Amino acid sequence: MKQLEFESLYASFWDEIETFLSNQNEKSDHNKKNQIVLFPKDYRRLCQQLAIAKSRRYSRDLIIRLNRLVQLGYERLYKASSLKNRGIIEFLAYGFPATLRANKSFLWVSTFVFVVPLLLMMLAVIINDQLIYSLIAAGDVRGMESMYDPSLNKLGRERQADSDLFMFGFYIYNNIGIAFKCFATGIFAGLGSLFVLAFNGLYIGAISGHLTALGFTETFYPFVIGHGSFELTAIIFSGAAGLRLGFALVDPGKYSRTTALQIAAKDAIKIMYGVFIMLLIAAFIEAFWSSSSTLSNGIKYSVGTLLWLLVIYYCFWFAPQRVSTYRHATQ
Repeated sequence: MKQLEFESLYASFWDEIETFLSNQNEKSDHNKKNQIVLFPKDYRRLCQQLAIAKSRRYSRDLIIRLNRLVQLGYERLYKASSLKNRGIIEFLAYGFPATLRANKSFLWVSTFVFVVPLLLMMLAVIINDQLIYSLIAAGDVRGMESMYDPSLNKLGRERQADSDLFMFGFYIYNNIGIAFKCFATGIFAGLGSLFVLAFNGLYIGAISGHLTALGFTETFYPFVIGHGSFELTAIIFSGAAGLRLGFALVDPGKYSRTTALQIAAKDAIKIMYGVFIMLLIAAFIEAFWSSSSTLSNGIKYSVGTLLWLLVIYYCFWFAPQRVSTYRHATQ
């Protein structure tokens, strides 16, 4: 293809790109983020055309023009990426706690349904250890005992190929599975979320009570205190997200049930984004910190307590004015 044909074929496209990039300087950040989504595909075409022009040794003026457009496009994409990253950081810093605080009634219900069965079952099993077998199979109980037996030189689940990285992946899969059940079953008028929360509370309470009754406290509690701050609160938050969906179906208010569900889903999905991040952190701590046999129990208790305080502070008391401002600005 000769240069004149090449220019005739793509001249209108280059003019559109040049106009687009020039107009971006006059638009707000919000419009930039909306329009830039369509630009990467065009930018790839522009790069291909520059490569063709160079390989075919077209005129210097044409190559200079295309090269300038490519450079401007690169700068625009880089700025768009920065805006996106800033949005993620702002969500983690303010958006997630803002959404939690806006749905505190569901958080309280979720906390009650999870924590009360946990504590009652734990106390009941400490008093009568045989109660654990009404909930958990004997084989699973024995497996749990072997995980925290002080006479064994290991903590937590049996390693496969002695790989902390493998366990990191396993914990992510396991924890996200539980959280997703708490969330997704909320579509059944919230009853599914209530059941999953209560069952997990009973299950964890039974295990905690059993291991306490056996005297495995010096292995069990130092192991769970670190990652528990992220894992247990994430389960409660995912239950709250499910209840948010369920309540929209039970009491849609002035909206149709479909519209109410769509509105509720916006908050529920935001909560779940935060939950998944918390579970990643929990899995990392559980795989690489909690299972360590070289750290003293005193260090694990200290760090674990600090993590609990930080998680609670971040979710409920961190930067209240900025969190409130973020919530109003994104509504």
